[in-house]
Amino acid sequence: MKIKTFIFVILALALAVSAEAQKGNKKIVITGTVVDALKQPVVNAIVMIDGENTSSVTNSEGKFRIRVSPSATRIGIFTFTSGIVDQAIEGRTEINFQFSKSGTNKVEAEAASPGDESINTGYAHVKAKDVLTNISKTDGSGTKYYKYKDIYDMIQRTSAGVRVNGDNIVIQDAKDFFGSVAALIVVDGVPVTTIANIPPSMVESIEILKGTAAAIYGSRGFGGAVVIKTKKTLD
Repeated sequence: MKIKTFIFVILALALAVSAEAQKGNKKIVITGTVVDALKQPVVNAIVMIDGENTSSVTNSEGKFRIRVSPSATRIGIFTFTSGIVDQAIEGRTEINFQFSKSGTNKVEAEAASPGDESINTGYAHVKAKDVLTNISKTDGSGTKYYKYKDIYDMIQRTSAGVRVNGDNIVIQDAKDFFGSVAALIVVDGVPVTTIANIPPSMVESIEILKGTAAAIYGSRGFGGAVVIKTKKTLD
């Protein structure tokens, strides 16, 4: 009798622990509304979680509803015209967004002052301190970069979270159902399929766009983007 009671207690405790674990892993539903500077609904804005694209977009009223993991920390909203805004989740289940008149990724018309290094997001230059997404930059100036055997070697050895396999560049191990997803490569504003003909000595800068930063390229930027600016030569 004592053995049966002991087994019953053990099973009860195991079930309680299992139920608590399932409760802890239960996804959280977050809802909200996205409006522009005039407080008008923003339609078809992409919802981002921790810098990653999701399949959720805002409806005709600017509203969204998304299920997220309890471990998620940030939620963002992206549009091609206004850029990106994001907020910390901090346990909230209703989070609303409003874009400013200039958008999050404000284009800087004036020259950047010291300490306000400009970063090329692929369609505009913004101040580094204003970028809310994942962009890392390698400055190609100086003879120290001449030591690399080719530009792929340069990218592999100077860019964190980047894996190079032949002509394929994979950022943060991006994958879909079919395997690894190669990054989009943009040279001087033009998407290209290869950069093998660019020597390291001709590189002015390399910018690695991860997560939401590459969303400006739409589905082409699913695996991130490598934005290369070459040095200008005199005729």
